[in-house]
Amino acid sequence: MKIKPLIFMIALALAALAPAASAQTNQTDKVETKAQRDARMAWWREAKFGMFIHWGVYSVPAGYYHDQPVPGIGEWIMNKGKIPMAEYQAFAKQFNPVKFDADAWVKAAKDAGMKYIVITSKHHDGFAMFDTKASPWNIVQATPYGKDPLKDLAAACRKYGLKLGFYYSQAQDWNNGGAAAGGKWDPAQQHDMDDYIDKIAVPQVKEILSNYGEFPAVLWWDTPHDMNQERAKKLYDAVQQLRPDIIMNNRLGGGYKGDTETPEQKIPAKGFPGRDWETCMTLNNTWGFKRDDNNWKSTTTLIRNLCDIASKGGNYLLNVGPTSEGLIPQPSLERLAEVGAWMKVNGEAIYGTTATPFGGELGAAVKAKDGYGHDTTVSSGNDWRCTTKPGKIYVMIFNWPANGKFELPGLQSKVKKAYLLAGHKKLKFEQTEAGVTLALPAAAPDKIASVVCVEIAAATAKVAAQK
Repeated sequence: MKIKPLIFMIALALAALAPAASAQTNQTDKVETKAQRDARMAWWREAKFGMFIHWGVYSVPAGYYHDQPVPGIGEWIMNKGKIPMAEYQAFAKQFNPVKFDADAWVKAAKDAGMKYIVITSKHHDGFAMFDTKASPWNIVQATPYGKDPLKDLAAACRKYGLKLGFYYSQAQDWNNGGAAAGGKWDPAQQHDMDDYIDKIAVPQVKEILSNYGEFPAVLWWDTPHDMNQERAKKLYDAVQQLRPDIIMNNRLGGGYKGDTETPEQKIPAKGFPGRDWETCMTLNNTWGFKRDDNNWKSTTTLIRNLCDIASKGGNYLLNVGPTSEGLIPQPSLERLAEVGAWMKVNGEAIYGTTATPFGGELGAAVKAKDGYGHDTTVSSGNDWRCTTKPGKIYVMIFNWPANGKFELPGLQSKVKKAYLLAGHKKLKFEQTEAGVTLALPAAAPDKIASVVCVEIAAATAKVAAQK
């Protein structure tokens, strides 16, 4: 036996293993096969449309502090108004949502065509909307209401067949010692961040993952201020230990990519090819209830947003901000009902679909502002959108052509038939090398978005590149 050559061979082997070990050490998201990921994400990709709910103590001041309006979004009032902890916590004594009806909330979501709900279990003010042993700053101990509304929502979601997810502010916590965007303003807030992670965030995440049966199906993190990899890993590991199949977004921090991209108050011009994504958006200007915010989006905007997002392969998470009494504002309910009426006829063109095979209808990416005045890009196209399923193309037409003709440029797949989803009226069509021309009736079946289903002989649409 020659000792030196053997030692040299062992050293080479160890060196070869080193990159793999390093890669494993730096790996922040779990490794899974494409088939495993597809199975885990399947229900979410099918759903396409969900309800976001921002609800908490901030609904009591509802945008006002000492009878003066506080600029900004409603749930940030403690931060924007620099309200001391003691004063803010006193609002909990007025938080008594006796009109809260979980059944009515979930039914409103279902009737709107939504397939899942994500509610704020804890927002940046640190107030837990659930029964927690980690902090007395929660709805059961700090309010006259004294009950856990998340249990009622879980029961109602089971009844109506919706998934339930929880938003959790893991980093910012202005009452329990977490981070604070813009810095802390009250000496009582001074607290060690790691102590907060260990004693509040991790225990509470374990609670919300353990106390609601099969829910949550989604864990929605937000604003990863001061979340280094060590802090984020504690939360990530807790999730993987208890709910390895849960869907998480990309806002944990610490290098974790998560499962979904989360553009906020905007629809990206081309979506996120290769990544699951979800646009979250308000019905008015703010997430949490603010009593003087009456700038409601029109039903036309909401439906066309849904079409636009689905055409790019994304999901639409549309927010409601209930009052301190536990009521979803009536303008929100009215718009949700109108979207639901459209979905009853045309939902086939949204649920379980994939992105457009064309792309030209999206127009160019143009500069715009999102809901917070930040620069972004959106699609310039505004006439129609398209989604697909195996053997089917759905054309969602916003502006009905006056000449009764609609062209699908470059479609090479053989068309078997075409018809309106409204009433399933068959349509005549002409197919050439240039594409397909549909013959439409004089009047649009829907003033917001009329949908034509084009059935093709192939499972996947073949579209020639457009010059």
